[in-house]
Amino acid sequence: MKKTGNSDVTVIVPTLNEEKTIAEVIWELNHLGYHNILIVDGNSRDRTVEIAKEFGANVLVQNGRGKGAALRQAFNHDGLDGNVIVLIDADGSMNPKEIPALIKALDSGADLAKASRFTQYGYSEDMNLFRRIGNHFFILLVNLFWSTNYTDLCYGFGVFRKGAVKKLYPHLKSKNFEIETEIFIKAKKLGLKVVEAPSIEFRRRHGKSNLNAIVDGSRILRTIFRELIDGYRTRNNGN
Repeated sequence: MKKTGNSDVTVIVPTLNEEKTIAEVIWELNHLGYHNILIVDGNSRDRTVEIAKEFGANVLVQNGRGKGAALRQAFNHDGLDGNVIVLIDADGSMNPKEIPALIKALDSGADLAKASRFTQYGYSEDMNLFRRIGNHFFILLVNLFWSTNYTDLCYGFGVFRKGAVKKLYPHLKSKNFEIETEIFIKAKKLGLKVVEAPSIEFRRRHGKSNLNAIVDGSRILRTIFRELIDGYRTRNNGN
């Protein structure tokens, strides 16, 4: 892969009521040279959109609700300029300074480089024991069912070749936080090469997460088994 300049990168940031953090996230991205920023806003009731526009980001108002719906809409957006697409959250828990390392990880010929909190040198400051156990259980299932070697699954920080986004988009169905799990399973199903790079997840800077461990954990589990059943059906129909 040829060397990627910052002007060749589009950063997608899904938002929902993040007025206290969005300015700092955009400033950090701009400071690193990433100026093509697409905010996908889930109809925030605070000043998130206004602040994002003040800091020069492009804003796409989301149709519907949920992080999955936001990412699917962004993936199909005409404004995805450049050959590399970055996904990062708006709550300040993900470090934009890790983006260059993720982009460099594509140099091996990968289609997608995903950040991992559980690989060597990775860490999370924002995960309780219950969520940690759930994450490792989901990783175990996905690695068992699809012969992957993922160390993290429910973390939406990563970079994609634009071609990989276009391949993934027609196959994505998730509406909520289970979208990350679906992306990594579908990437394997579609034959995309996925690599991991270590990441340190910070505590979110303000407010409370929109994620509900029980509700969203159940959705992730359903997504895993839905993908497994769909795979069996596809193979049987092929026979």
